[in-house]
Amino acid sequence: MMDTVNALMQGFAAAITVSNLLWCFVGCALGTAVGVLPGIGPAVAVAMLLPITAKVDITASMIFFSGIYYGAMYGGSTTSILLNTPGETASMVTAMEGNKMAKSGRAGAALATAAIGSFVAGTIATVIVTLFAPWVAEFAVKLGPPEYFMLMVLAFTTVSAVLGKSTLRGITALFLGLAIGCIGLDQISGQPRYTMGKAELMDGIEIVLVAVGLFAVAEVLYAALFEGRVVESQNKMSKVYMSGRDWRRSVPAWLRGTAIGTPFGCIPAGGTEIPTFLSYATEKKLAKPEDREEFGKSGAIEGVAGPEAANNATVTAALIPLLTLGIPTSNTTAILLGAFQNYGIQPGPQLFTTSAALVWALIASLYIGNVMLLILNLPMVGLWVKLLKIPKPQLYAGILIFATVGAYGMRQSAFDLVLLYGIGVLGVLMRRFDFPTAPVVVGMILGPLAEAQLRNAVSIGEGSFTVFLERPMSLTLLVVILLVLILPRLLKRRAARLAAG
Repeated sequence: MMDTVNALMQGFAAAITVSNLLWCFVGCALGTAVGVLPGIGPAVAVAMLLPITAKVDITASMIFFSGIYYGAMYGGSTTSILLNTPGETASMVTAMEGNKMAKSGRAGAALATAAIGSFVAGTIATVIVTLFAPWVAEFAVKLGPPEYFMLMVLAFTTVSAVLGKSTLRGITALFLGLAIGCIGLDQISGQPRYTMGKAELMDGIEIVLVAVGLFAVAEVLYAALFEGRVVESQNKMSKVYMSGRDWRRSVPAWLRGTAIGTPFGCIPAGGTEIPTFLSYATEKKLAKPEDREEFGKSGAIEGVAGPEAANNATVTAALIPLLTLGIPTSNTTAILLGAFQNYGIQPGPQLFTTSAALVWALIASLYIGNVMLLILNLPMVGLWVKLLKIPKPQLYAGILIFATVGAYGMRQSAFDLVLLYGIGVLGVLMRRFDFPTAPVVVGMILGPLAEAQLRNAVSIGEGSFTVFLERPMSLTLLVVILLVLILPRLLKRRAARLAAG
């Protein structure tokens, strides 16, 4: 315990240098702006800014990206409440009750409970990351190649099965990512694979190009091609203030939301949608009869407080599997994993020993960022609302210019630009036909690592695949993978049978 406290103190010493504080502030401010602007999530923003990894120190850039990541979760609630337009999928549930509260003149109370709830949940989840991440890393060091391969298959399965409406589409997107990950030189034999004789493909396709193409370029092209001009009516801002009754109803909801969201961040189950909906359902069930009547009518404050806390707790806790196992559980953590790899660092159990200073500075910055975000969001909410006046065409043109310059700046290669827009068109087709994009990024990043672990595991088993069944931990993970694939289908079938009967 004392070791953890000492390491955290050293992390604070690194995080509170003037330059790192500045990066944290810029990240938080940019993240809030990204959350406020509908349609631009943190994944798009981090993907667009990935090229800075070529110039900026790793600690500063990770603090910056993390600021964007959890800043967007704060900002997303503003548009959900005032415009009924969730900036992020995580804010969909907040929009349900928050917008009703705004329409009945209580926008200020809704914004206040969202911001304070995010702060409370984010801080509690950061304490959990501080206490449990080193413990998970210590446990993970004991795992061998068979267990690691099964862990990665679990990540593939959960991300493909949970993100998106169709498991088949999710798995198709995953295989696309795995195929992209195979391009380049074979890790063991050194033979070129799928390079089509192009020297530019010998090193494989840059994760930056795939992330920027699939998220930023595809977002802009999709909006230009398929989304008409939508005129949104904005609800009036009232004073950002919570009454005593609002506090009494919000505090238990914040704590329950945090308790629901944190475990979902820790497991590779993908996304904040499940915990936010669960939190909303819990609050509706536990509300007093007189408060329950407000749900769906004038807007219940618990319906904003709980989901917002669950959302932020999930986002923060997602850093545990990312840092300790190298497994991303959402779009943005998949791109953060790519950012680590750009610096030649592979997150995993060794990270806490090989790059301890970086990890603890990053964790310390979460505490600092949470305080910064509370200051940025409560008094300055009026300023963020003004961002909504930026016309969409100019906003999207700016994103496209930024993405193009960033991608070209990495290698000054025209081939990269052709690849970027080719991937962008692929991203548009995926969105059009409802294929999730996260499995592509996860497959591309984890695919080569899973291949290496599979080869190592089979060589340990002297060419036999039974090695995965002989070791208790890999066998347990195999059972979990089968449950993830089979259980939802059985439950769906049972529900359909009950509905029919």
